[in-house]
Amino acid sequence: MEDKDLARIFENAFPNTLDTTVRWHVDGKSGTARKRKKDSSEDGGQWDGAQSFIVTGDINAEWLRDSTNQLAQYQPLAKKDKQLERLILGAINTQTEFVIESPYCNAFQPPPPSQVPPSSNGQDDSVHPAYEPTRVFECKYEIDSLANFLALGNRFYKSTGSKEFLHERWYLAIETLLEVLEEQAKPTFDLETGRFQGNEYLFRRKTMAGTETLNLAGLGNPLKGGTGLIRSAFRPSDDATVLGYFIPGNAMMAVELKRTATMLKAVGKISLAKKLQERGEGIEKGIWEHGVVIHKRYGEVFAFEVDGFGSSIIMDDANLPSLLALPIMGFVARDDKVYQNTRKMILEQAGNPYYLEGPAFGGIGGPHIGLEHPWPLSRLVQAMTSDDDEEISNALRSVRSSSRLGLVHESINVDLVTDYTRKELPLSR
Repeated sequence: MEDKDLARIFENAFPNTLDTTVRWHVDGKSGTARKRKKDSSEDGGQWDGAQSFIVTGDINAEWLRDSTNQLAQYQPLAKKDKQLERLILGAINTQTEFVIESPYCNAFQPPPPSQVPPSSNGQDDSVHPAYEPTRVFECKYEIDSLANFLALGNRFYKSTGSKEFLHERWYLAIETLLEVLEEQAKPTFDLETGRFQGNEYLFRRKTMAGTETLNLAGLGNPLKGGTGLIRSAFRPSDDATVLGYFIPGNAMMAVELKRTATMLKAVGKISLAKKLQERGEGIEKGIWEHGVVIHKRYGEVFAFEVDGFGSSIIMDDANLPSLLALPIMGFVARDDKVYQNTRKMILEQAGNPYYLEGPAFGGIGGPHIGLEHPWPLSRLVQAMTSDDDEEISNALRSVRSSSRLGLVHESINVDLVTDYTRKELPLSR
């Protein structure tokens, strides 16, 4: 790498997950962990085999989304590095147990076998379904958490060809995931009678921040049925959705369901593969029918959120999955017309209320941090979705000049690069 500063940032960031966020790992082969049994009916098979607990950085808890992304850069190396292979296999197995026990939750406490003590998030939450706080750190239902669980296994299978994670516990997690998608596809009002019907997931938090809880007694705003889309109560930023059909999360789920279906077909699980394929295709169809809207300035664009009744939220957020990252996820090609219109819209202040600019730094931010702190992550995604050399160079220079500690921050003040949140953001590695 010719640019020495970028080289140093890469040198610091690439191994950082391994150095700082692997809180617990057992390889499943030594005497430190139970080997996975062919027949684990006696004890259910919980926590058998390799296990890995990957924390999100400065919080001693594992987010499904974050841990999947933190391990993404190591996936291509796993076939040639057995230690990395066991680490990622362990992460799949650990996430499997999390999804089985509390599929609506986004962040988890250390697994019981780790003997690492749990911690409190300091919040006063009322959540349905109820969860065990010694097992769950936070229970915000985010569709992308489940999509990232699928992505972790899909990437591992693609990189290594290993089928070791395809055991009964993982299949149970898949069935659990499908149950959640079925429940969250339900509309607010019954399609036949038009009467209100409750939802399996409710979330209320005592807070002064509107983005931290759901209105209407924890339900969120009404959603129309028959769209093919899946409700998400929260965004990947952990902020509440305004309109529950969160398009980037639905797009990621559609892609990962179909990828998982392809893998399952290859191993002979035809019936289960068909379920995933049909659900993925239904979500994809719903996005094109309900998630694409006409903007008077930009033409056909992807909305950030919709409700199926005709309302939409036009914006993007730096957190992944995002509208900007749709080609990286594999939902559309970079040259897709609707995506190009959307990309133009969300990369300027005239189209995206959370595109933040100043003399020191600029990029996409979001309500999670505020209106003066865009995220370097958005500039990296901008570079990854561009074919323009000048745009790519400008984005990388912006991240380089703002990473004065040799690590990529979470967000940076538009007026002062030394005013940042988090010294390092695991997702940017």
